[in-house]
Parts: sequence; C-alpha cells; structure tokens
Amino acid sequence: MNKSIKIGFLSPYSGVYPFYAQHLTAGMMVGMDKDPSRQTEIQIIPAYTRMGGAKQNEEAARQLLFFDQVDILSGLVSYLSVTPLIPLLESRKKIGFFFDMGEYIPYFPYLSPHVFYCSQQLWQSEYALGRWARQTFGTGMMVTPIYEAGYHLDKAFRKGTLAAGQGGDMMQHILPFDEGDPGRLDLTSFFEEVSRIRPAYVHAIFGGPMGARFLQQWYDSDYHCRIPLLVNETMAYDDMLEDIAHLGLEMYAPSMWSHGSEEPRNRAFIKTFETLTGQNANIYALMGYEVGLVLKELWPELVKRDWETVKTLLQKKVILGPRGQKSFYPASGFALPEIDIVRIKTEGSRIHRMIVDRGRGLRHDASEFEEIHRECVTGWQNPFLCI
Repeated sequence: MNKSIKIGFLSPYSGVYPFYAQHLTAGMMVGMDKDPSRQTEIQIIPAYTRMGGAKQNEEAARQLLFFDQVDILSGLVSYLSVTPLIPLLESRKKIGFFFDMGEYIPYFPYLSPHVFYCSQQLWQSEYALGRWARQTFGTGMMVTPIYEAGYHLDKAFRKGTLAAGQGGDMMQHILPFDEGDPGRLDLTSFFEEVSRIRPAYVHAIFGGPMGARFLQQWYDSDYHCRIPLLVNETMAYDDMLEDIAHLGLEMYAPSMWSHGSEEPRNRAFIKTFETLTGQNANIYALMGYEVGLVLKELWPELVKRDWETVKTLLQKKVILGPRGQKSFYPASGFALPEIDIVRIKTEGSRIHRMIVDRGRGLRHDASEFEEIHRECVTGWQNPFLCI
C-alpha cells in the first residue's frame, strides 16, 4: 500500500481570516476530487509561523522537512520570505508550492525549479484599476494606512494610472500610526486634504476590519456619492462588506473572482466545496482548489514520488479552473488574470454588483515595474492580511 503524501503547511497568524489555512487545504482536497473529512491519501502537517517572517518560516520548514519528512512544503508565504526556503528544498530535492495574496509584484533574482506559486495577484487588479481610474475620472488621490503602504499595491495602482498616459500625477495620503493604539483610525487630516484638493476620485487601500471602519466614516462624510470612491479588491469581498452592507454605499472595485459568477466551472467548485465542507467558498478555498486541480492531473507521478517529473510538468502546466487559466511557475509568465471593474451598491444589507468594464493585467517581469523593485527593496515580510 502506498504511503500517504505528506504536505507541510506553513501557517502564519491572521486576525482577518483566522481559518484561511483550513480553507486552503480543504480547497486542495476538493480540487483533487477528495472529501476533506474522509480522505486518507494526503496528510496535512501544519506549522505555526507566528507573523510569517523569513526566520519563522525557515525554522518551521526545517522541522517539516527534516523531522516530519514531508514530501511537499506549502503554506501562506510572502515572496520576501521565500529565499531562505529555497536551499532547504533544493538540498532535499523537495517541492515547494506556496500561496500568497499578491501583495508584492514578483521579482526573482534566482528562479528555483523546485518552487511554485499560487497567487491571487492583487497587484494585477490594482494596476488594472489604476489604469481604468485615470482614463475614466482623471487625477485622483490614494489613502492608505502605513501597513498597506508597505506593500506594492499602491505602487502598482500608480503605475496603472501612468500607463493611461493622461493628466497629472496622483496624490497619496498615508494615515498616521499611533503606537499606543495601533487600531486607531483618525481621518481628520485626510478629509481636510480631500476638501483642499478635491480629487477626481479617492482610492482607498485597507486590509481587514479597518477597511469597514473607513467605509463607515466615508459614508458619514460630505464626499460620499460626490467624489467617486474606489477600493482595493479585498475591501469589496462579501465577508468584508456584510457588516456595513446596510449603509447604502457606492464604490468601485476590481474583481478577479466572484462567488456569484455563473461560469459552469465556478458553480461546480462552489457547490462541491460548500457541500463537502459546510463552509462558504472564499478566495482561499479557490486558490487551494486551483492547486488541487493541477495536483490531480499529476496524481500518478505524485503516488510514485517521481518528483523530477512532477517538477518538470509543473513548470509548464496550465489548468482551466473556476476563473479561467491558471499557471504556477513564474518563467511561464503566469496566466494573466481576467479583471473586471465592478460598481458596487449596498442596500438593505444586500450587495449589488455590476461589471462596468474589463481591466488589463501585465506580466510580472514587465519593464514598467523595474522602478518599483529598484526603489522598494524592503517591505513587510508577513503576508497581506496576516495582521
């Protein structure tokens, strides 16, 4: 009898999505046509990595690779903290298959043939939204807390506005940080700047509950429905909006996946996942499912533990999933995501979405992003939303 395949799972803390690891791994099982609660062919071995920094990831990876003898190292890992894991994987001839939300534009001084990525590519949706915003409204203004400004989301949005080739440079307001009260949201100076500048639109980038608090204060301000509000993709997820859906908000957001999409592959994914797990499908379940689809195709090689063949096939594989094509090796270019620009209205606790345009993505190694990599050489190591 074949031994179960062991997958070591690096799991940083997230106060925003505390059960993301369960959704990712359950999605993987469903993508491989396996019941998460009954299957015995795959063993998930989690390792808590605190805030998910490079040192914590390396310590947990050593435990999983050398003591637990896992076959595949996976988990939620930022690009900035992958580097120490590469020599561990290569020395053990093991495969790394990591997830991230796409808070950083990928940059690989060395691209290991042992490491693969399933990314939500949020930087892509920000780039597309920025391009659309400049073409549609003109010159706007961004608002971000310090935490969100430490990633590439705002930089990608700015690059998108420049790609539109119209108007002047946009402004950015970074909210003050109170060490004594990290959760404090003081928008006084922001609203003063909006009053003075009168931007053509405001783009808000927030992660987690602070985003809902921003939307509440924006709704209460003089600018709601007078100045168009654009938000980053995660702020517009259903579970982020459900507590404030009664407000009657209006905003725009990019979307690379919708729970409500009627595409047959999406409906099949949602029905199967929610039936087997009893949980609502979310973005983490989707990413896990996409990895499960490609692992299902490689199942004969996985069972034989023919890692050289698995590695070679993963470098070329493109799967067709709930949201179209998806690939997992950067040298293949990553299949560019389909990006909708969505107008959102909330009314009576209901969330109405209408696609108003289609955005355009860009390869991660495009020359347009060289300046970002050159000037932003550091950043937060913890994955986005792991706060």
